[in-house]
Amino acid sequence: MFENLTLKILIMILIPFLFVAIAIPFIKKIAMQVGAVDIPRGRHIHKKPTPKLGGLGIFGGFLLGYMLFGTPSAQMNSILIGSFIIILVGIIDDIVELKASTKFCGQLIAALVVAIYGNILLRDIDAFGIYINFGMFSYPLTIFFILGCVNCINLIDGLDGLSGGISSIYYLTIGIIATMQGKTGLDFVLAFVMFGSTLGFLLHNFNPAKIFAGDSGSNFMGFIIAIIALLGFKNVTFTSVIVPLLLIAIPILDTLFAIIRRLIKREPITEGDSFHIHHQILNRNLSVKQTVLIILLVDLLFAIASIVYVLKDRYLGYIIYGVLLTIVVVFVLNTNVIYDFKGSKKDVEYEEQDL
Repeated sequence: MFENLTLKILIMILIPFLFVAIAIPFIKKIAMQVGAVDIPRGRHIHKKPTPKLGGLGIFGGFLLGYMLFGTPSAQMNSILIGSFIIILVGIIDDIVELKASTKFCGQLIAALVVAIYGNILLRDIDAFGIYINFGMFSYPLTIFFILGCVNCINLIDGLDGLSGGISSIYYLTIGIIATMQGKTGLDFVLAFVMFGSTLGFLLHNFNPAKIFAGDSGSNFMGFIIAIIALLGFKNVTFTSVIVPLLLIAIPILDTLFAIIRRLIKREPITEGDSFHIHHQILNRNLSVKQTVLIILLVDLLFAIASIVYVLKDRYLGYIIYGVLLTIVVVFVLNTNVIYDFKGSKKDVEYEEQDL
């Protein structure tokens, strides 16, 4: 039985991986023809025009994986519709650069479809002996959660392989936990299918990137991260809430710091800058590849802590979580992530794809 499940998982990963890896070169040509190209300017770190639309390849791998391994349902229909909206808006933005408000409306509609039509909701929570039923607030909380995940991954999408790497670690970790707990539902399928798809994309996106995820890719990866988390929020406990959030702790913290930083400076929240966590690491005279690997290593440690917490020893998991969060906080306090104390812009310019 276990051998059959292992084989199934490997096939679920391998088929989307091969599909995306093979499709990306063709998508690159399409991106160049339709003008979905990132031209170096301002904060961009890359030196030459680079095609976007990487999300189209990831979405293709996701669709193929669903057709082969998924089971039709109202929930899945809502995920497909929401995903199509996210991808469509992202593709248009990759070509003509939509206003932040327009992109937000697209994300909101996708979230509404999942919450209302799919009935995929964060309904209640039972933790520390306290039970809370969100009732009518389930809908706004769910929508807020989806929008938060989408934009966290979008904000962290500033270096080659970063958003795809973080998303891949998330999908793999959730897949491992679901497998070890004997859960083979929709979240299990989505996790491994998306893991294979993002790996196929990373083959072309890791530094030096031949293609970028674009808004179509970062938004879609964040959207599915939110969906997988919500699907795991059945009979919600502290474990089912904390694990998905800590797996994307770096994007969440980076987004929180960006909001605080821009409020302090009295700048629009949607305005990009060069003070994100990955920018601060780059300022330590590290290369793009080294910076991405450092962040992914920390994220991988969060993933290991999550596996330990859920499957092995909660107290040891708490300790590892605490150590990792302390390291992040100490790093932040010794940089300009929250506030540029020198009051000046950095000389080095970086690429960033803010909402």
